[in-house]
Amino acid sequence: MPNRLIGETSPYLLQHAHNPVDWYPWGEEALRRAREEDKPIFLSIGYAACHWCHVMERESFEDPAVAQLMNEHFVNVKVDREERPDLDDIYMKAVVALTGHGGWPMSVFLTPEGVPFYGGTYFPPEPRHGLPSFRQVLEAIAAAWRHRRDEVLRGGQALLEVLRRGDAPAQADSTLRPATLDAAFAQLERQFDLAHGGWGGAPKFPQPMALEFLLRTYVRTGEESARRMAERTLEKMARGGIYDHLGGGFHRYAVDALWRVPHFEKMLYDNAQLARVYVQAWQVTRRPLYRTVAEETADYLLREMQDPAGGFYSSLDADAEGEEGKFYVWTPQEVRAALGDDAPLFEDAYGVTAEGNFEGRCVLYRAREPDVLAERWGADADALEARLAAARRRLVAVRAGRVRPGCDDKVLAAWNGLAIGALADAARVLGRDDYREAAARAAAFVLEAMRTPQGRLRRSWRRGVARGEAFLEDYANLIDGLLALYEATFESRWFVEARRLADVMIAHYRDPAGGFFDVADDHEALVVRPRSLQDTATPSGGAAAAGALLRLAALTGEGRYRDLAETALRTVQPLAATYPTAFARWLCALDFALAAPREVAIVGDPTSAEVRALLEVLWGAYRPNQVVALARPGETPVVPLLEGRTALDGRATAFVCERFACRLPVTEPADLAAQLA
Repeated sequence: MPNRLIGETSPYLLQHAHNPVDWYPWGEEALRRAREEDKPIFLSIGYAACHWCHVMERESFEDPAVAQLMNEHFVNVKVDREERPDLDDIYMKAVVALTGHGGWPMSVFLTPEGVPFYGGTYFPPEPRHGLPSFRQVLEAIAAAWRHRRDEVLRGGQALLEVLRRGDAPAQADSTLRPATLDAAFAQLERQFDLAHGGWGGAPKFPQPMALEFLLRTYVRTGEESARRMAERTLEKMARGGIYDHLGGGFHRYAVDALWRVPHFEKMLYDNAQLARVYVQAWQVTRRPLYRTVAEETADYLLREMQDPAGGFYSSLDADAEGEEGKFYVWTPQEVRAALGDDAPLFEDAYGVTAEGNFEGRCVLYRAREPDVLAERWGADADALEARLAAARRRLVAVRAGRVRPGCDDKVLAAWNGLAIGALADAARVLGRDDYREAAARAAAFVLEAMRTPQGRLRRSWRRGVARGEAFLEDYANLIDGLLALYEATFESRWFVEARRLADVMIAHYRDPAGGFFDVADDHEALVVRPRSLQDTATPSGGAAAAGALLRLAALTGEGRYRDLAETALRTVQPLAATYPTAFARWLCALDFALAAPREVAIVGDPTSAEVRALLEVLWGAYRPNQVVALARPGETPVVPLLEGRTALDGRATAFVCERFACRLPVTEPADLAAQLA
């Protein structure tokens, strides 16, 4: 018989709807039952693409004896962390405070009032590797609740105080300082993996926000080591197994330091951010590899992750047919059956060996560079690359016949904002109309299907049902995406909607003491009102808000937007200098705030050759601290930057401004380039 999760829309919750555990979704019904029956709450948090979440389900939640123990002693609550990042943030901080580390599945025990008192992550069915079995944990917690209640409650209150202190705003610096950017760069340089790129050892995560900061640093200072670190990382990831060489797009992270063997789930947020930074790297270097990876990643999103209604899905699972990575890995026999005479070349190029690199099978990675391959095979490099491209197409066709990983097809506003921004940037820089169209479809979908009649965003949508209150990151990332889409289309609708959402965000999420809360002022009462300052795999909501408000300030001249952003930046400045990988999105916003950004107003028909020539100058180089607005002839502008601008002698005209003080208007691309230099 199904449990109470059967009425949910989250694929993750529905995966557990037929467990023998008497699961509840988070809500007043579960909390009330815990109070009435005086039982602790067992809270399990995970997500659909999480491999170890599936393992714990199979080992424990599908075991009738374990389920009976859970049902007898606890009120059991399942949460999809992607639907409820507020709960995930609060209780993950509790688990980290208790154990020193976090992860998913997250397993937390709460009082009926929601106060955490014990927690961990994955617990095995039998004791191993220093971990107690899940059954032992359940029995110990049930006994402590019965016999040592006062001790449990005191521990919970002490932990709650830790959470409250951790979410308190820091003392704000008086000024924003370029020295913060320099200190952060120096820290990244010290921690960099010179051999393989990135930061840290195994497991190794892509850090798109840190890579963007390095590219910004190169533009700001001309520091060659910033460019080299970014390029080293981007190239190693693109050549490694973390990149899907057949279908495009990136897996979640690498389990080794070489980027060779991935943890196989594919997340929308990773691929959106990585596509964007590869576009930026192409602007800086013009290396074909970066454009190829950006386009293949964007193509993957359009092909496999976009709902017919327009929104983008959340993730693809790591598992297929119950096996991690099964969809993606190969044996030499499979490669030879598909490629025939081209198999030896492909095996040499992509590291296919009899022993394999993942449980006896092979994750494809680029084992040899084109010039090395050409020398080994005594052939022209371009001709070999053409053969390899044809081989990849044949393997794609073979792989299409396999059982595909599961898709978490819910649409999240925040992650769609990231995708809209990435596709919009790729559209204008790479000249891809299909990306522009896909970004516009996604934006229209979120604004129409995921907004209340009062203009408030919803967090999640799936199969016609929008639900859940939006969080700060939903507003901030969508505003950023809409502003990027405005610059890719110059359709005033997107600017108007971004500004409208910004005003809602300020009204409901602003902290009068500085910065922003993650949840609205009318959100359900939780044990703390969360405020996540650090970037995780996605930008901190506060950092994304600061960046979006700074761009709005540059387009509108409204000081209130800039003041709010700068106040938020001052609260994190000392942390950002010391921990750059955890505050990289803040550092990008700080770079914008300190740059006196260029505001460029254009008057002319965007389809004309004259305007296109001016835009080619603007988009031809990576200029991260620049905003562009365009007024068509006879159009009443809605962007304040465009007010009072008129064409010179009927020609397409550009006005380059700083803080709304403009230079002489120009009509020639060369003159525009000189003003931007």
